[in-house]
Amino acid sequence: MRPSLARMLPALVGGLGSALLVLSVVEPGNAQSAGRQQTWTEEKCARYRKSWSEVLERSRSAGLGPDFIARHQAFVDGGCNARADVCPRTAREIEVANILTIQAMNAGMASTFLPFSCRE
Repeated sequence: MRPSLARMLPALVGGLGSALLVLSVVEPGNAQSAGRQQTWTEEKCARYRKSWSEVLERSRSAGLGPDFIARHQAFVDGGCNARADVCPRTAREIEVANILTIQAMNAGMASTFLPFSCRE
């Protein structure tokens, strides 16, 4: 007998509760840029850039490999339009990817926006 979603949901939410407590809320970025309305992609990228900057400020990139940082920074610097090619390999990189994923989802972005992919 499969448990119903209604019974599983409290456990799933409870499990994420501790992770969510350590995350800051991603505030919406400035919707105006140089007198024009930002596109939704630009807005998502601004929100994501803020989250990435906060992660780097808090951790000072401890435990993050140079490839992870460089590829991630290239994604953000490119307007978040590049092909997803950031592959978290270490425990710390996976932790950061999870934090950024939860923050992105809390900010209303779809999971397809994220740059994480391991093709090897």
